[in-house]
Amino acid sequence: MKRPRSASATSQGEATALAIAALGFLGGEEERLARFLALSGLGPQSLRAAAREPGFLLAVLDHVASEEDLLLAFAEAQGIDPHDVERARGALAGRAGDTGAA
Repeated sequence: MKRPRSASATSQGEATALAIAALGFLGGEEERLARFLALSGLGPQSLRAAAREPGFLLAVLDHVASEEDLLLAFAEAQGIDPHDVERARGALAGRAGDTGAA
């Protein structure tokens, strides 16, 4: 179900929840997870420890947003606007408001 969003800033809690959902999305398909791990330099055994590091969830959203097909697949799976990922990235990075991404 599609969750309506306004152009206002995404809260830190919403951004964190979306990033956790994105990590679950990546982990739901072996190829997606393998690509994320390869690009991030992480191994399966170090993923749990890395997830506790500041900036990890932002890196997850950065990865999802870096590939249009991946972004659109994630947005569709979550029933969200793809721009919600950019708003969440902004919230996790400490930026206020919508980034204006189109």
